[in-house]
Amino acid sequence: MCLAIPARVVLMNENQMAEVDIHGVTRTVSLSLTPDAETGSWVLIHAGFAIQVVDEEFAKESWELIKQIEWVDGDPAEVSA
Repeated sequence: MCLAIPARVVLMNENQMAEVDIHGVTRTVSLSLTPDAETGSWVLIHAGFAIQVVDEEFAKESWELIKQIEWVDGDPAEVSA
C-alpha cells in the first residue's frame, strides 16, 4: 500500500527542495513535481516528493483518516514520512 502524507511547506530552497512540517516533524522534500507549491501550501508527500498541492481542509481530513488505520497508534507526528 502506498500512502501520501499531508504536510505544510515552511521553507523553499532554490533547487526545488523545501522544508515541510508534518505535525511538528520537519523533513526535506522535492517540489519538482509540484511547481505551483509555495510557502504555506499544503502538499501530499510520498517517497520524498511533494506529489500534489491540496487545501488545508483536505489535509486535515486526510490526517483523520490516517489516524484510523490500525497500525497508527498515538500521535500522527510519530508516523515517518
